Amino acid sequence: MVTVRWVAAGFVFGVVTLGPPGVGPCWAGEGNSSREPVAIPPLAIPGQGAYVEGALIYPLDDRPTPQCHASTIVQTPSGLVAAWFGGTHEGNPDVGIWVSRHDGRAWSRPVEVAEGVQSPERRHPCWNPVLFLPSGGPLVLFYKVGPSPSRWWGMLITSGDHGRSWSEPRRLGRDPAVGPLIGPVKDKPVELSDGALVCPSSTEHAGWRVHFELTADLYKTCRVAGPIDDGERFGAIQPTILMHPGGRLQALCRSRRGVIVQTWSADGGRSWSPLAATSLPNPNAGIDAVTLRDGRHLLVYNHTTRGGPFPSGRNMLNVALSRDGRQWRPVLTLERSEGEYSYPAVIQASDGRVHVTYTYRRRSIKHVVLDPTRLEL
Repeated sequence: MVTVRWVAAGFVFGVVTLGPPGVGPCWAGEGNSSREPVAIPPLAIPGQGAYVEGALIYPLDDRPTPQCHASTIVQTPSGLVAAWFGGTHEGNPDVGIWVSRHDGRAWSRPVEVAEGVQSPERRHPCWNPVLFLPSGGPLVLFYKVGPSPSRWWGMLITSGDHGRSWSEPRRLGRDPAVGPLIGPVKDKPVELSDGALVCPSSTEHAGWRVHFELTADLYKTCRVAGPIDDGERFGAIQPTILMHPGGRLQALCRSRRGVIVQTWSADGGRSWSPLAATSLPNPNAGIDAVTLRDGRHLLVYNHTTRGGPFPSGRNMLNVALSRDGRQWRPVLTLERSEGEYSYPAVIQASDGRVHVTYTYRRRSIKHVVLDPTRLEL
């Protein structure tokens, strides 16, 4: 067993322990802590422990599109709804937004509900759908359209029948601070007590920079907080928001520096602290998190960095828990093999179970159900 210090962005964040075959990297410590590493759990098995079940939304031999990526999931009164982008490959003009509904027994055949046709001669790819059901309805599907993430813009459609049919698409507008409004860039908004949505967002046209979009009327009006960073120190995008006592918010973000970074708000998302490193590694891949009803925080992420020995990059997908959003403990390993397992989305349903969807080798979307009462810190 070899233990090395792990360094990113000029800081020593903790210790990585490379164990024998079958044991993943270990990680512990926030900031420059020297606490003992914590072992990554072995690969979880459906039907055992907290892992209730897991299956592909559609089979690999009957795919609606050659590739898919960036799923999202929501619970409605009629059941779960999932969406993702799919087409020939990411960035190809034929990429659209696909939706499947779960009736309590099985997922429906996916259907395309949005595409990026601009004219008979021009079509742009679609990107990063985000489903959300505000307390007052209707179901909203945010997504992006554009030739690339540095030139895309936000769109939304709504559904009054829980995802069976959808409205005409509407562009979100512009803001002087960020240019085209993006909407929630990858992960779901949070709804405040007054009904306003705080949408975690980011842009890539002037470096990777994080901002937040606040709206109480589904983008008829919108207030932008940020960008909160200059895009240079961490190169962060795609925040996910956790909710803390006293109305505090915490956002965890993907970064280019090999580490998940965080920022905090004490005023309902109107202002945010400078980005700072967490103790968790990140291989420049999307994450998602949710605050559970028991007050704990659950994060789905790749507990790896880029390069190095297996598992690295997006070869391993993990679940971690925290009581305070600062100290995290890995509690499940969802995937650990050659291939891409990435871009998770996570919610807690009304029955208390946690639902996770994620990219499965860019060929399908996997849906996993967890029992958080069987996850221990």
